Amino acid sequence: METDETDHVLPFQLQFDKPVASQVKIAEWNPEKDLLAMVTEDSKILLHRFNWQRLWTISPGRNITSLCWRPDGKAIAVGLEDGTISLHDVENGKLLRSLKSHTVAVVCLNWEEEGQLIRDDSKTSSSYEDRTSRFFPPAPRVPRMPGVVSGDTSFMEDSEDSYGELSNSSYQRFNILCSGDKDGSICFSIFGIFPIGKININRFSVPTPFMDKQTPRQISNSSIYKVSLSKDLCRLIVMCSGELNENTESRESQMVGQGMHSLVLDTSIFSKRKSELHQLAQQASNIEDLTEVIRASLSVMCKQWSDAMRTFLEKFDSLSTLIIDHALDSSPQEEFLSLLGGARTSSAVHQFLVNSLGEVGVKRVLKVICGTAKELQRIVLDHLQPAAEIIGFRMGELRGLSRWRARYHGIGLDEMLINNATEKCGMILVQIERFMRVLSTVEQQFSNFFNWLLKCIKLLMQEPSDQLLPYNSELVVIFLKFLYDQDPVKQLLEVDHDIEVDLETMQRVKELVQFGGFSDCEYLQRTLAKEFQQMEDSFKEAFLMPFTTVSRKMLYEDLLALFPLPSSSASVSMAIPMSISSYEDASNAVSSHQTCQHSFVDYVCFQVPDEPFSDIANCIGIMRGFAHDLSSSKNGCTSLEAVLLYVPAGYECVDLSLYKDSQIVLLLNGASASSESSGDACMMIVQASELPFISISRSTNLNSWNLSQLKGSAVQLQMENEKVRNIPHSVIAPLAVSASRGVACVFAARKRALVYILEEDEEVPDTE
Repeated sequence: METDETDHVLPFQLQFDKPVASQVKIAEWNPEKDLLAMVTEDSKILLHRFNWQRLWTISPGRNITSLCWRPDGKAIAVGLEDGTISLHDVENGKLLRSLKSHTVAVVCLNWEEEGQLIRDDSKTSSSYEDRTSRFFPPAPRVPRMPGVVSGDTSFMEDSEDSYGELSNSSYQRFNILCSGDKDGSICFSIFGIFPIGKININRFSVPTPFMDKQTPRQISNSSIYKVSLSKDLCRLIVMCSGELNENTESRESQMVGQGMHSLVLDTSIFSKRKSELHQLAQQASNIEDLTEVIRASLSVMCKQWSDAMRTFLEKFDSLSTLIIDHALDSSPQEEFLSLLGGARTSSAVHQFLVNSLGEVGVKRVLKVICGTAKELQRIVLDHLQPAAEIIGFRMGELRGLSRWRARYHGIGLDEMLINNATEKCGMILVQIERFMRVLSTVEQQFSNFFNWLLKCIKLLMQEPSDQLLPYNSELVVIFLKFLYDQDPVKQLLEVDHDIEVDLETMQRVKELVQFGGFSDCEYLQRTLAKEFQQMEDSFKEAFLMPFTTVSRKMLYEDLLALFPLPSSSASVSMAIPMSISSYEDASNAVSSHQTCQHSFVDYVCFQVPDEPFSDIANCIGIMRGFAHDLSSSKNGCTSLEAVLLYVPAGYECVDLSLYKDSQIVLLLNGASASSESSGDACMMIVQASELPFISISRSTNLNSWNLSQLKGSAVQLQMENEKVRNIPHSVIAPLAVSASRGVACVFAARKRALVYILEEDEEVPDTE
């Protein structure tokens, strides 16, 4: 820790100066705990305590492009280059869920929580209680593949229930995970696990109604830099690059070059319908988890039964070889039937039973097949059937909600689609019952057949057979005709197999349909695996409707062209330091323009590129009130304000972050610093709310707001500011700031991490 300066000159207290093994490209503090998540250049995720103790390291195996914490700090979302978003447990880094919401790199993530518990005492809202626990035991877990040790597969251990605990805690408060990709798409997921909407900013025109005119604007070839959902979930601010087009009355498009733009999206459906969306997301996400249990159960069952039957075939295929070697014109079944009928035993069968198979071989194969059948029955009773029953109950709950059209039609809960999915849940239970009957029958047939074989072997070897279990000759005949070279259990576990049903049975099913309760006449022709596939497809279709409906209700409210981008950085994502946040507005200056419960004012902070603005080089731009400016303008006023900050001479901005109470933390490098030199850098806190903001007049002209207009009121930052800390290193992005803990982590170019307490009176986190 540095001690060469007096206390009153040090507004920041250096806690640690630690080396890092690899350069860090992304860093985020946990919002609830003293934990720092970092992403290295080689795409490893490191989790450190405040005292720099490393808790775990994971490597997804793909390039990591973004990262953010869940609001309660219990999970972390990771955006990958292939468009996948993975959720990891804070305790051990375990993968909890993966979502493939995008097709290209996820460049930014924002996870926002609604400020109040999901409970409303007003008469227009309904309270909700998950009643599943009243009628069912805890939901089954994914079965574990036998013979696999922990960590070899993605299956959970029986002792692990981390995902269940996390998902339950996430339902305490309604939250939305927003993700943006480099092609302009933004996806929304409730609790980070249930996709509820997707939009693309390249496909919509943004009306800007000012001065009694409407001039639609459209962005093309856009790439998203940052997204930020307001704390009341009513609006989303998007920072993106792209080409801005204006459609004039003459239907000609005026194109402005590549630039940085700020958009506002109306996401008030999340706030207005949070109770309905909460219920839908909870039921649907639980159904998805249980669907995964069924899928894994079927996979494990199919593998186990295939392995057991492979053991049977390996032993009995040698009989066919012996029959050919002995020049016999018969099949193994015919030879066994002759033996059963009391005819003379052929030399091939005698050699097979006495020498090849033997008593030990019969008992081993019998143990494998019967043991596997018992294991399959256990999986059905402990995993598959309970999962299907809970799914049926939850779909029944959704079916009841879908009939409340006044509340749930607005979020796309379609009664007909839910009814179809509910019927499929019932059919899967019917198929499970049939599978259990078939499995039990097959097990009995195999057991009877092997008991007969043991009797035959004893007789051929002239040994006593009084202690052997009895057998049924008729069942042996049935086994040899229908089960010896066929596998009805495997057929039920395959998707691409049709079951033959006689016409009389089909006619009886059609007669039963007339009584109501179900409408599917062909379910007996489908296997268990095929029925599961159809059930899963019905779920996707039913839940796609809310996704589409909510997507259509997220509208573009406003667009503001910030500044043109230099050609050198137009295609470089995340190269421009920027930060977005919102704070509760104590003055309620914008509350009259809001339809949501709370009053918040948004701040957008960004570095202004030097190339297009030679007269205002080395500046930081700050604007506030943009999210509510459209509503204000309709009432004849404006809430958009802006100010420019000149970075102190000799310094350049490396990164910046909005801090609590509308403060901005700036990370500055000496202009002469390089990665090879020790460097001269500093960290500075600026109170943004006290800056001389000026109101910005809006019009339909694309060039109405020029940053140069703010030059006359720009503020020159002084190094004599009392909240400045010199850093004896050349620093690089990222700057990680924790508003809840009052700490910041700065990374030096020489692979070092420096952790600071931002305020003198801030309580130092426990380093134990």
